[in-house]
Amino acid sequence: MYERALALDPRSAEAQSLLADALADRVQARMADSAAVDIARAEGLVAQALAASPRSPLAHLAKGQVLRAQNRWEEAILEYETVLAFDHNSARALHALGECKLMTGSIEEVIPFEEQAIRLSPRDPQIWNRYQRIGFVHLLQSRSDAAIPWLEKARSANPEVPSVHAFLASAYGLKGEAERAAAELAEARRLGGKGSYSSMRAATITSRVVPKNRALFEATYFAGLRKAGVPEE
Repeated sequence: MYERALALDPRSAEAQSLLADALADRVQARMADSAAVDIARAEGLVAQALAASPRSPLAHLAKGQVLRAQNRWEEAILEYETVLAFDHNSARALHALGECKLMTGSIEEVIPFEEQAIRLSPRDPQIWNRYQRIGFVHLLQSRSDAAIPWLEKARSANPEVPSVHAFLASAYGLKGEAERAAAELAEARRLGGKGSYSSMRAATITSRVVPKNRALFEATYFAGLRKAGVPEE
């Protein structure tokens, strides 16, 4: 639909931004036939949109999404902060900032961004992701009791997401609730497909752990997965 909009109005900064955003989302969801092609197209669209409308929150959001899809977290933060300077009520920018702060090791900043995003958009279709991230950050900070209610809310909002069940498996494992942990791990594996959470090596590879967070992941999330029943190999 964005391609059709752009065909009707090739100069539309809005259509360019929205299409770039969708392409970046496709890359992040690992649904692109060619991530490199989608990123290159998105970068060109964002450049056009910003040249025509340099103060557009939508264009800066799209640029942030493209940078985030490339794991360029620090650069993406600047774009999302620009979005919020123009539009204080952008729940998407706040949520994206939460991920970027997590990925750059500023874990203590994540929850306030996610809580604000929830306040601004309490019926958002992606609300599960905000609940999940808050729960996950509590888990990483060794607060399983705080993590579990948020992760259970995420599971209720969207029970089809493998990571929600994996985080819950870890949290239950750390609390010594072996039966619950095993049930959540089984569901994470079922939803994730062949090989998902089959070993700690597989779990580590898919967790996008940055060096600053390695010790936190090892002491909490990975330790909980081991207790839930994930073997090393």
